[in-house]
Amino acid sequence: MSKCEQCIVREFSSLKALNKNELLQIADCKTSYSVKKGQLLFEEGEAVNGIYCIKAGVCKLSKLSANGKDQIVKLMKPGELLGQRSMISDEPANLSAVALEDMEVCFIPKTEILGFFDNNNKFSMNVMKSICGDLKDADDHTVSMAQKSVKARLAETLLYLESQFGKNDDGSLHIQLSRDELGGMIGTATESCIRLLSDFKKLNLIELDGKKIILKDLKGLQKMAD
Repeated sequence: MSKCEQCIVREFSSLKALNKNELLQIADCKTSYSVKKGQLLFEEGEAVNGIYCIKAGVCKLSKLSANGKDQIVKLMKPGELLGQRSMISDEPANLSAVALEDMEVCFIPKTEILGFFDNNNKFSMNVMKSICGDLKDADDHTVSMAQKSVKARLAETLLYLESQFGKNDDGSLHIQLSRDELGGMIGTATESCIRLLSDFKKLNLIELDGKKIILKDLKGLQKMAD
């Protein structure tokens, strides 16, 4: 059996609609490689010319704002695909993708993927649903940024980081974002983020150990997020 048939990305992404022959086709043309923590997968404005399948590790999708601040838009985990929107719209990447930890990825050329659209309606529909899901997430994020306080957004983000990416053995969040990155995610200055984390610690909602963050009171954080 082809490795593509057994891959986690196939199970959880649009690729699950592909048949055995199509998966063998991908196996023949894909490029598999490792990406080190901090390394760029692709940059905003770059022609991606295909999709990236995340087999292991987590990366951040971010956009550089006018003031030069790196705004994290989304975090991507194993089983997800990068570059679908750019491929469909035939536009350069709107975001940059940087590894937050060591990653294993596969790259499938655009020419191969687009060929499946002509012959596999279920695959086409899955890609559309995935892009629609991203749009819904973007809408929810816009409303959250407009209507929720920074304190509520921080609580929401901390809960999201634990539920989606898990904890280390010591109970700390597995994904360790810098205070600058965390501030970018919730739309506030780094100094404000540091101050808020200190406030959360005083309220016994979290514990801080250097860069590590441990969530102590999930119900309290959820109440603040709501």
